[in-house]
Amino acid sequence: MEDGIIKGNVALVEKCTMSRIGIKNLFNAIPNNQYNLHLFSHQTEFSQAMLTTPFSMLMFSLSALRTDRRAGLIYLTELAVNYPHIRRVVIADDDAEVRLIGSLSPLPLDAVISKSSALSELQERLATVLDCVTEGTENTKSLWYINQGRTLSPTEREILRFMSNGYSMPQIAIQLERNIKTIRAHKFNVMCKLGVNSDAGLLNAADILLHLRSAEPAPFLQAVS
Repeated sequence: MEDGIIKGNVALVEKCTMSRIGIKNLFNAIPNNQYNLHLFSHQTEFSQAMLTTPFSMLMFSLSALRTDRRAGLIYLTELAVNYPHIRRVVIADDDAEVRLIGSLSPLPLDAVISKSSALSELQERLATVLDCVTEGTENTKSLWYINQGRTLSPTEREILRFMSNGYSMPQIAIQLERNIKTIRAHKFNVMCKLGVNSDAGLLNAADILLHLRSAEPAPFLQAVS
């Protein structure tokens, strides 16, 4: 508490120590900041902290490791279902991942921020997100529903889902009862639409589409009210 003002709480889940420190410094330098930042290296630590601390927002940094990234995407979905009052901000590695999340995620997020942005731009994005939390505005979610990518066809989305589950192009062709050349043409179209140029980029897109989605309420640690 400073000058009699009770600050709210914002959580940052980031495995990289240097990134945690850097984001914390940017966060604390925001003028008229009305929030305390709590640092966590893993989502389980944040879940434990929710037992005793009310949080207004979670900033979640996606891992570069595919297994951990999948777990993080699932966690964000569970958080949205069980604690919809907590704002969710995803911190992506680069602009390409920001574009993929914006194009593919069925789950409305309050912001997607790139760690590769210039420090001044990153701080400005953080300040904007905090202003939205303070004002309680739903503008970011409304814009998400309007702009959230609808560029992929149902068949293209199915191909990504199969890829995420380890299917090869010939196996996908069998599952969808299509010619292998047709499946490869769809794959090429997806790569062009999403701006990716490798199978690794497509797998990243597939994970976002498959794991960052609406879900039924799941068992979750109880947060304080």
